[in-house]
Amino acid sequence: MGMLTRFKDIVSSNINALLDRAEDPSKMIDQYLRNLSNDLAAVKKETAGVMAEESRTKRLVQENEKEVFKFTELAKRALVSGNDDDARVFLAKKHELEDIGAGLQTAAAAAHENALKMRQMHDKLVKDINSLNARRNTLKAKAAVAKTQERINKIGAAGDKAQGAMGAFNRMEDKINEQLDRANARAELDAAPIDAALALEEKYRGINVDSSVDDELAAMKAQLGIN
Repeated sequence: MGMLTRFKDIVSSNINALLDRAEDPSKMIDQYLRNLSNDLAAVKKETAGVMAEESRTKRLVQENEKEVFKFTELAKRALVSGNDDDARVFLAKKHELEDIGAGLQTAAAAAHENALKMRQMHDKLVKDINSLNARRNTLKAKAAVAKTQERINKIGAAGDKAQGAMGAFNRMEDKINEQLDRANARAELDAAPIDAALALEEKYRGINVDSSVDDELAAMKAQLGIN
């Protein structure tokens, strides 16, 4: 029974697994619910047909049993009336109906099993849909949080890159400072040597000697008898 197998696959599928495979679970939840609702409508229709088949085969079995009982009673009446030939006819018909009844019993049993399976699958699908409907907001909220976390992770990665760039800038600054120090040192080494006399000349160039002070100093030494 192709439809039975198909709907068995539908109902036995794991909804959470379907969501895990979705590229955007928050958008796919509604789509899965719509798909499952469409499947449920088809399952209901098929289940109703299978249950109707079960009822029809059960009714045929009951009708057959009534016919078997009827011809059994007719055979008994014919025997009581002394009509063995009529009883044989009734019993032959009874056996014919019993053979038909055996086939009907087999068909009825199969129809019952099919109806039972379809009803179980129908109920399972309804339960899954109701469960997913109840969890829809929670799943969407989790999906939103996951997206936010992904954005935070990307921003964090950009921050790591900035730290790396800062470190690189610091290393470049150190190299530039080193180059500048080397250049200054080389410029100092390249300068002409310092002349000591010229340096002293610069020291005394601006000093004005006061002769009156020297005269007073000489007179004071003479009074004190200092040569």
